[in-house]
Amino acid sequence: MADIKVIAQHEDFVVAYKPCGLSFHSEEQAGFVALLEQQLEISLFPVHRLDKVTSGLLVLAKSSQAAAKLTEMFTSREVDKYYLALISDKPKKKQGWIKGDMAKSRRGTYKLLKSQENPAITRFYSTSIEPGLRACLLKPYSGKTHQLRVALKSLSAPILGDDSYGGKQSDRVYLHAYYLSFNWNDERVAFSIEPEEGSKFMQLIEHEVFLSWRQPEQLEW
Repeated sequence: MADIKVIAQHEDFVVAYKPCGLSFHSEEQAGFVALLEQQLEISLFPVHRLDKVTSGLLVLAKSSQAAAKLTEMFTSREVDKYYLALISDKPKKKQGWIKGDMAKSRRGTYKLLKSQENPAITRFYSTSIEPGLRACLLKPYSGKTHQLRVALKSLSAPILGDDSYGGKQSDRVYLHAYYLSFNWNDERVAFSIEPEEGSKFMQLIEHEVFLSWRQPEQLEW
């Protein structure tokens, strides 16, 4: 396969683009981390991950010390993350908070509960792109497995292409890790990358709303 796109090389970490459909860890074939290590000829330390179906930005540390610091930052929500998603159904609400505990459901999926003991917390905006297609900009405030996929499913608007959660069939699962920012050594760093797979994402990128989403930190969260 083609080389993995490297967005930034810092002395302490690498920021790279994971295509949709590529596993984070190696399974029968080499996964994202192993491929990037081979490509850069260095050892890398994962500090967060993306589902196989999700594309977008990943940070990998270059040392165990940097990994420990970054892992703590991701765990304590000191990294701001923003995702793009497309949905085909009208959500129960067009923007705002989605909160609730998550519980395992069937066949490796999860569901959102009404209880709030250790809730998954997400805030989102959405806008219509065309009839039957709506774009979402999401910011997770917790880091739970399948969190954003479950959040949109809970609004009766599963992500386009997300068969596991009842989304309409499409050429990919339309979820993309678009933008992340954090403080590193007293400097604010920010990275973004547009999705490279999926014809419907190209419609979003060409839509006027995407201009207002290019700097998501400037929106009201």
